[in-house]
Amino acid sequence: MVMANVTTMSGFLLMGFSNNRELQILHALLFLLIYLLTLAENLLIIAITTLDQHLQTPMYYFLKHLSLLDLSFISVTVPQSIENSLTGNGYIAHGQCILQVFFFTSLAWVEVAILTVMSYDRYAAICLPLHYEVIMDPRACKRVMIAVWLSGGISGILYTAATFSITFCRAKIIHQFFCDIPQLVKLSCSSDYLGVIGVAAFMTVLAFICFISIVLSYVQIFPTVLRIPSAEGRSKAFSTCLPHLFVVSFFLCTGIFEFLRPTSDSPTASDIIISIFYTVVPPTLNPMIYSLMNEAMKGALRKLLLGGEFNRKKTFLSCC
Repeated sequence: MVMANVTTMSGFLLMGFSNNRELQILHALLFLLIYLLTLAENLLIIAITTLDQHLQTPMYYFLKHLSLLDLSFISVTVPQSIENSLTGNGYIAHGQCILQVFFFTSLAWVEVAILTVMSYDRYAAICLPLHYEVIMDPRACKRVMIAVWLSGGISGILYTAATFSITFCRAKIIHQFFCDIPQLVKLSCSSDYLGVIGVAAFMTVLAFICFISIVLSYVQIFPTVLRIPSAEGRSKAFSTCLPHLFVVSFFLCTGIFEFLRPTSDSPTASDIIISIFYTVVPPTLNPMIYSLMNEAMKGALRKLLLGGEFNRKKTFLSCC
């Protein structure tokens, strides 16, 4: 019945992973476990970076925002997908789809911007240590993060306005588990999707500028770290840089792969699985990477799990 009315309904039909009921239940359970794990991980990092006064520095202030971003990012798509799989109904209302597109594109850009800011923070800390506290003072950090979140909102508004100015004249079937912009563009049968291409081109240029900034930061960071005379100093510097580098590499590689991959006219399960690598995997892996590779985070985590008291000494960014 849903398929028969798919051309006249106001919303969209998300095809998800499978029409098989057993596979739908399995998908819902797996996504639920991943979602709960991701929420727990990111809330733990937010708690640690808030409570432990040793971690009141710009790097962990930005990490706190990255964790807030990650738990928000995964909440945009996964709960809706779980509900659709459990009910066996892939219908999503027009308004819900608009909100998904807005928050998905907003948060995706915020992630790019935060990772860029974090790379500059590492550059300033390692290459300009004497000026670090002047460059990354608390007020500057707050202003930067306000600008980052506002820029995400602007990105979301541009994408959403361009996407939903399209006249959808084909069956409103989306071969994804969320409202994916390339899938929505395919529902147009005129040239009114050019606005989406224009916005995508503009945001791609900005993302490329961020990518170049990150590369330039690390081009200067690594030689500086290698010149540190003590092995302990080099190890400490690498422990703050490598987690960020892993996160940046994974996020950008999956994003670039998805951007360059041509949209298929007959989507397969592999297309949906690939989309998991840029929608679900990064928010789940990011806290693991920072917890396992950063010595300060591992120490704070052990302190929390063993019931130790956090140092309440006021430090550089304690006001943030």
